[in-house]
Amino acid sequence: MSAGTARRRWLVGMGFLLPNFLGFCAFTLVPLALSFGMAFTDWDILRHNIFRHEALHFVGFDNFTRLFGDPQFWRDLGNTLFLMLGLPFGIAGSLGAALLLTRVGRRRCAVGPALVVATLIFVASGLVLLRGGMAGGGLAMLLGTFSASVLVAGVLTRGTVYRTLFYLPSFTSGIATFVLWKNLYNPHGGPINLALSRLGFDPPNWLGDYGWAKPALMIMALWAAIGSNNMILYLAALGNVSPELYEAAEIDGASPGQRFWNITWPQLAPTTFFIVVTGVVAGLQGGFEMARPMTQGGPAGATTTLSYLIFTEGFETGRLAYASAVAWFLFVLVFILSLLNFRFLNRHADD
Repeated sequence: MSAGTARRRWLVGMGFLLPNFLGFCAFTLVPLALSFGMAFTDWDILRHNIFRHEALHFVGFDNFTRLFGDPQFWRDLGNTLFLMLGLPFGIAGSLGAALLLTRVGRRRCAVGPALVVATLIFVASGLVLLRGGMAGGGLAMLLGTFSASVLVAGVLTRGTVYRTLFYLPSFTSGIATFVLWKNLYNPHGGPINLALSRLGFDPPNWLGDYGWAKPALMIMALWAAIGSNNMILYLAALGNVSPELYEAAEIDGASPGQRFWNITWPQLAPTTFFIVVTGVVAGLQGGFEMARPMTQGGPAGATTTLSYLIFTEGFETGRLAYASAVAWFLFVLVFILSLLNFRFLNRHADD
């Protein structure tokens, strides 16, 4: 190959890479460099703009000193870590859903029992309709018909319908899901409080009570995590486990629990390691997208996380320098926890 041909191919390759490189510089590299520089200045939108000519000063580590002395920062850091307590439950829920769906997909479930159960559901819904009138009975009939149809369709498709329904919330727009859950938590006529009242409980004001706001968001996050991408990852990992291992263990008399702990769980170690690392990173960076439409960070800052603090400082109060300091502290925290995960969890994934 001549030097001219090699150079021409290099130029053609660089031409294809150039749009992606320019996009990376414009939307990632340059903003990162600017935010790092702003963290050591007193940049404030209200004072440093085209209408005012105040000088921009280099303040060194003053923003970070102020950060560690700010009680609001420590409160928001505590909120972030508290919301992350639901991460193990979300991972366990997604694994449980994957195990159930894998079992349904592998076993040849009989259609007869499914039809019997579906008929019972349909008949019970009809009785509720006859006794309760069109208001509540019509809803019961609709839900009963839907449940019966899903049951039969799920058995006939060997779990394909079930997998689709479990993953369906992931296709839904996040803001639509949050608005839906906000209405479910509505203290005045919300379905959740209505059901609790019928059962004799005193329902709380989920999103308006300081003690219930964070648990309410964690319950919603748990519901979303069960059928999330983690479930898909576990489904793929379970599909790669050799059936011969289960057959050999069954011949040796291993119980279902022993087969899970000695075969399934070790085989899922690399997938679990990946899910834990990404879950920790997402948990530290998350919270804003839930709290913004549902609680506005309240009540009394109960659901304000570090990402919400960055948004508030940067785009509501205009203190871009302080917001950049918070963002870079969050980066360091994510980096350290990721290193710890790789140090202590990765060795178990490689065993």
